[in-house]
Amino acid sequence: MQALMNWLPRNIPEIEETRLVHGDFRLDNLVFHPSEPRVIGVLDWELSALGHPLVDFAYHCLSWHIPSTLWRGVADLDLPSLGIPSETTYMQWYIEANGTAGMEHWDFYIAYNLFRLAAIMFGIAERARQGNAAAADAVETGRKAGPMAELGWHFAMRYQAGRRLIQ
Repeated sequence: MQALMNWLPRNIPEIEETRLVHGDFRLDNLVFHPSEPRVIGVLDWELSALGHPLVDFAYHCLSWHIPSTLWRGVADLDLPSLGIPSETTYMQWYIEANGTAGMEHWDFYIAYNLFRLAAIMFGIAERARQGNAAAADAVETGRKAGPMAELGWHFAMRYQAGRRLIQ
């Protein structure tokens, strides 16, 4: 976690595109039309800020990188049998709709969002330690913060090495 706290500010991509970003963009925060395949609402805006749109898209894509045994991920599952596209396919759909601006920084945005998630989990762990956590599984959730930060560090080092998922 400390390594990410030191590394992230020194490696923020220079961006030219700034938009309103949701900050917690995931399927749980979408309202779907009852009979059509489209979103009719987006909930839970209290983490919104200005930033690059890939912040939201990368957060939305974290599931492809997190094992199901760690936290709500699909990285270790048989995606075709579940009808879930690969992350590369999903990213291609995004690129077709929005262009490639910033995609060369994908691993940075994944590392950043894994850091954010780990920080949230560390906060839950601290509330559990103090005895004022609201969730029954707060201690277990807090234990996942370290592995989440380690996963974030993996993506930070991959970004630094110049290995990219999509060029």
